[in-house]
Parts: sequence; structure tokens; C-alpha cells
Amino acid sequence: MIPERLKPLLESVRPLAERFDAGGFKLYLVGGVVRDAVLGRPLYQDLDFTTDARPAQIKQLVEGWAESLWTQGERFGTIGFIKGGHRYEVTTHRGEAYTPESRKPDVVFADAVEEDLSRRDFTVNAMALSLPDARLIDPFGGVDDLAAHQLRTPLRPQESFSDDPLRMLRAARFIAGYDLVPVPELVAAVGELRSRLEIVSAERIRDELDKLLVVPRPGKGLWFLVETGLADQFLPELPALGLEQDPIHRHKDVLAHTIAVVERTDHADRILRLAALFHDIGKPKTRSFGPEGVSFHHHDVVGARMTEERMRALRYSHDDVAAVRRLVELHLRFHGYSDEWTDSAVRRYARDAGPLLERLNALTRADCTTRNRAKARMLAQRMDALEARIDELREKEALGALRPELDGRQVMDHLGLEPGPVVGEALRFLLELRIEEGPLGEEEAYRRLDGWWAARQSG
Repeated sequence: MIPERLKPLLESVRPLAERFDAGGFKLYLVGGVVRDAVLGRPLYQDLDFTTDARPAQIKQLVEGWAESLWTQGERFGTIGFIKGGHRYEVTTHRGEAYTPESRKPDVVFADAVEEDLSRRDFTVNAMALSLPDARLIDPFGGVDDLAAHQLRTPLRPQESFSDDPLRMLRAARFIAGYDLVPVPELVAAVGELRSRLEIVSAERIRDELDKLLVVPRPGKGLWFLVETGLADQFLPELPALGLEQDPIHRHKDVLAHTIAVVERTDHADRILRLAALFHDIGKPKTRSFGPEGVSFHHHDVVGARMTEERMRALRYSHDDVAAVRRLVELHLRFHGYSDEWTDSAVRRYARDAGPLLERLNALTRADCTTRNRAKARMLAQRMDALEARIDELREKEALGALRPELDGRQVMDHLGLEPGPVVGEALRFLLELRIEEGPLGEEEAYRRLDGWWAARQSG
């Protein structure tokens, strides 16, 4: 009996299935769409198929029928195409394994779907729907494992993780995203083979970390990375946050705090989640003890530098690095102001945050994980007050575009200057005036510029 919710999907792929059937080949729907169909979750938009047809035969079946075709993955058995506005990828059944020093698999094609499924990462992903009859193929008990909230590999985990070491990191995402508990032999295999992650490219590791961070509750996955030692291979700053507890000063567990902050941020905002993950990584290097207890002076500055180094090692884009580093650098800025927010303090805070202002406020709120209700309420009220002050000044002063009231050309024309460092000094002076006093108007800005220039000349 085919579930009602699957019927539209199956009907949409029927023409493709019938082409393969007419050609004497079998076609199966595989991947996340099958798993999520079993769970009753929203179905994937991009569909993946596997078949006993070889790549050249797949091309023959869809050429002239598909609207466009691409073959970049042909050597790995994959032919992609678009039909009716939908993107499809069909891959020949395969069994693949990484050689010990290789970052790319050696591909061996197979004839049986069960062999293909055996090379999948986890049993909950090793299921297929035959087409067009939608018969479930589940040789490794994926449905039972979903029901039992259990994470296993189809083959021995040592074999599965040797085939593709990234699967060890991917396990964290499934633990967190599907509330699964890894079986003991899987955990042991990760501890045994974690160093194999070194053959996986930084880009693939980065992409998998991002996928983990944007699940609604990634905490269990992050703890898995730390407890198995896998994080030591690509993100050693994370386990380093598990600072030894000090029985005298009783400072907070920074690792537990960090994971809590990540989970308190919006899971749809990848940049914010990264900032939450990195915001305190400077603490281990800056920790000191004094009469007042433990302190982490300048951990924001040190952490910003460490964040940039780690993100660059993971091949994040320049824009991602710049945004996350800036959020880490500014995450304590809110606490540096008194309860009374002056106009100039609000302007300076908004200017420094720039387009990251909303994210910075969200990170600041998430960073309050105290169990002291009175303190939490006080911090929330202070942030409410700051955001209200920002809104007030936005209405009055176009706060989102803070800049000097005169531009560089006006400064040069007025003072008879050529382009150079002095023009920059003048613009910085005018920007400070704008921040401290608000809009002055051009006439007053010229008058203040004259005073600054006279003082500079006489000095």
C-alpha cells in the first residue's frame, strides 16, 4: 500500500521509471527522500536514483528526452539532467572504497541494488524504493533502526568508515538531526579510525560541519565529535574548551556553555551558528586566576584571531571568515557599556557592528546561559533597552548608514588637499563628531573641520 503523501512524487517520476523499464533496466529512488518518507518528514526536492544501467546506457535513455544533461560525474557513475524543471541524478549501482592515502574513491560498478545499499553510510540511509511500484528495499533494517532511534552502519563500521572517513563526521549530523543513538561498535570505530579524516579534503569537512550546525538541535552531535576525539582532527579548539574545573573559583564549563549558546541561536542562520561555536575559543589561552576569581581578559580579541585561522584552514570563504571573526571580536561589546545608553554609545555600537548588528544582538542574547533568573532577566531587559534605543535613532538619524557629513572630495576641495593620509584623518575626525553629537549639517561640519585643521596646523 503506497502512502498518500508519496503518490504525487511517484507519479512525477513515473515517465523516467518507465523509460528504464522499457530499456530492460531497474530504477530505484534512494537517499534522504526514502528515509524521510518513512519518518513522515517533508520530502527532498532534489531526487537521487540508482540503477543497474551503466553510465553510457543512462545517457542513451535520457538523451533527447531530458531538457539538459551533464556528465561531470560520469566516471563515478552519475549522470545528471533536468526534466520538467526538476533536477535528477541517476547513478549506477556501485561499491566504492578509498585507498589508504587517497581522497577520491575507486569506483566499482555493481548489478544488485543490495550491494549498492551495503556501501551507504548508515542503515537509515540504506533503503530504496523500486520504481514504479514503490516497493521498499530495506536489507539492513533501516526502518527498525529509525523506530529504535539507533545509528548503525550496513557493514562493519570499520569497513564503512574506511570507505569514506567523512562518514564519521556525518554520524554527528544524524545523531543530532534525527535523535539517534550510535551503537557502541560505531563509537569505538570512530575512536579507532578518527585519524583517517586527514585524507578528506577541508572543503568536504567544512560542508559537513555546516550541515551539522544548521540542524535545530546540534548539541548531541557536537558532544559526539568531542567525546570520540574526532573534533581533535579538524577543530581542536572545540574540545579545548572543556577546561579543567577549578574547585575554588568554580568557573563555568566553557564547552557546555558554548554548545548551549549554539543551540540558543537561530538554526537557519549558519553565520550566527558559526559565531556561537567560535565565540569563546580564546578563553583557554587567556584564562587566569586572581583575587576576584577566574578571568579571560581579551579572549574576544584572541578568539577572533583564532577563529580566522581555523576558518581559513577549513577553506571558508573570505566573506564568511570576515563576518564570523567580527562577531567573535564584538561579542562582549554590549557588556562594556553601562545601563544608560547615551546616543553616542548607541551610534558607536551600531557603527562597529555594521550589517552584523542584528546577528550581534542575537549572539549577545544567546550568550546569556546563566541559571540565575534575576541576572538573566536583568540582561534581557538591558538588551531590550538597547534595541529600543537603536530603533529610536534609526528613525531620527539613518543609523544604518553612519558616515561623515562631508565626503573625501568635499574635504579636499575645502582644505586644498591632494588625496592622502591627511584626508583620512579628517574623515575620521568628522565621523567621530557624527557618532558623538549626531547629525550636524554641512555648514557646521565645515566649521568644525576648519577648527580641526587650524589646530592641526598650529600643532
